[in-house]
Amino acid sequence: MNQPVVLCGLGRVGWRVLESVRAAGFPVVVVDSNIAPDDPRLRGVRAVRGDSRRPEILELAGVKEARGIVITTGDDLVNISTAMLARKLNPTAKIVVRMFNQNLIDRLGGAVKNTVALSVSGLVAPMLALTAVTGDALGAFKLEDGPRQVSELVVAEGSGLIGVTVGEVAQLHQLVPFAFTPANRPARFLHDVPGDATLSPGDRLVVCGSPASLLRLLERERGDLLPGVRWAWRLRRWVRTFRRTLWEIDLSVKIATPLLFFTIFASVLVFRYGIGADWAEGLYQTVSIIATGAGMRGEHQSDWAKVFLSVLKIAGTALIAAFTAIFTQYLLRARLGGALEIRWVPDSGHVVVCGLGNVGFRLVNELTAMGERVVAIDNCADGPFIATVRRNGVPTFVGDATVADVLKQARAADAKAVIAATSSELANLEIALLVREMSPLPRVVVRLTEPEFAEAVREAADIRHAVSVPALAAPAFAAALFGDRVQTLITAAGRTLVVIELVVNEDEPHLIGKSLRGLSLDYRLLPVAVVGQAVSDFRSGHRLKVGDRFTVVAELPDLERLIRRQPIPKTASAMVDAYPATARETLVALVRVTRNSEKEEAERIVNGSFTLASGITRGEALELVELVARDKATARVIVTSDPGIYEEG
Repeated sequence: MNQPVVLCGLGRVGWRVLESVRAAGFPVVVVDSNIAPDDPRLRGVRAVRGDSRRPEILELAGVKEARGIVITTGDDLVNISTAMLARKLNPTAKIVVRMFNQNLIDRLGGAVKNTVALSVSGLVAPMLALTAVTGDALGAFKLEDGPRQVSELVVAEGSGLIGVTVGEVAQLHQLVPFAFTPANRPARFLHDVPGDATLSPGDRLVVCGSPASLLRLLERERGDLLPGVRWAWRLRRWVRTFRRTLWEIDLSVKIATPLLFFTIFASVLVFRYGIGADWAEGLYQTVSIIATGAGMRGEHQSDWAKVFLSVLKIAGTALIAAFTAIFTQYLLRARLGGALEIRWVPDSGHVVVCGLGNVGFRLVNELTAMGERVVAIDNCADGPFIATVRRNGVPTFVGDATVADVLKQARAADAKAVIAATSSELANLEIALLVREMSPLPRVVVRLTEPEFAEAVREAADIRHAVSVPALAAPAFAAALFGDRVQTLITAAGRTLVVIELVVNEDEPHLIGKSLRGLSLDYRLLPVAVVGQAVSDFRSGHRLKVGDRFTVVAELPDLERLIRRQPIPKTASAMVDAYPATARETLVALVRVTRNSEKEEAERIVNGSFTLASGITRGEALELVELVARDKATARVIVTSDPGIYEEG
């Protein structure tokens, strides 16, 4: 941990990354073109002022000796240039780069070795989407069989969870407990969470599971069940579309159109009663004269008829030209397409996303992937993502979401949730307050920058889901320093937990063949998933093999021990104190395996109290104790250390 981490760029995200890296225990050196070395926010962190694209600046910051480089400026070109230069100066250090361009993220990681490219919008969009759908989320990550959400359950008075054990809740709802905080008692984490603990009012339980499972449980506990998507009658939706289309038409079009039709109607009357033509002939003559400027057929052209035809030609030409020009301009602005989209807006149960920038676009993709019906609003008609969103079947309105009429078009008052995700914090706050005035029903999720401001909004404005995007994304940059498969960081009960996916490689013989259960106990990891293996099978003795991918949760210090593959001392023994007669045969077989002995010797050893295995790791010993406990045997773990000997039951 003595090698420093060099952090380039102290913008909104950079300051939060600095806090996360410092909280992880790394010494940090910052590089920024505008930083003052005596800035009180640095709190002793060494600062180098200058352009991170200059080699002498990076060398002054100690890049050549750094264990990692984190680059978080707001310019993709600056970030890429700095990453290339840092790789040249230090070929082995881990480089974590912030990127806005989605197409470059995966390509950069593949082209520049030991480099991880992260997108703030890609990191926070799943969290915001899950918060909008479920109403609560501490973190989110993805497995092969779908996303996983981490949420906190608070046991309230009258809750159906009172009297139920932690293990029963986990089994019934297919959840994995991460932390348990009994009322007025210290929190317990990961392996220390007691499965037999009975829940009481005031207890807090942090769990991980599929969004669908957590949604049902959270809504039942909070009593805020929301209806699914509801649609109006088809006729009613088309009436809305017609009204909306008329409302979208420019005033000039509304004036020119009635004048044109009035002129046609008046001309037909003149032809019918003045000249004596029938109705069909009158209409045909009128349209021919107005559209082509042709003369009237027939020989009856008196002086007044000639004057009438001249006036009709002039008026018709002017009206047709005005109507064509104005209506063509209206169609070119594509406002009619937006008006017609109102028929695809549900009556209720949908999610409204305000703002189609990087974050908003990713939000729409996440929500649609979750099967939610989405309606989008953006104030820029030529935004880069509007056409893509519409092609994906999401109705999109162009307008200012801070205006009540625009929100009414999207039926925000009856929506399941409204996400204010524009680039303006002031606009986001205004949208949230406006939606809250319109209806208390929708969940309102607000994108903000400063965590302190987000907390103030939650408390003062009673907007529960006001979140700081940099604060959500920053821990992932710190976590990426541990490895390129870190999925997310979660703050639970005051501690930081890391979700990471590990792969067993051929050059790791110390892992091949090792029990996953023993590994998790030795390194204090909590397995969440193994490819091809269910969570419920983790205790069955799964042995790791080359190519195994498993996702685990750990605290930062424990994770670093695993990343470094720090050896676990083999100073533990598993002692069996008593066992029923029915367990003797199983114990004999187990002794033969653990001690590599013959059957006669194993039968001699299994006699009263005996040592099942010695010279093994603590995790392996605990696994053996759990194994023999299934056969009602009484066993314990004895760990020999330098200060003395201690035992675990």
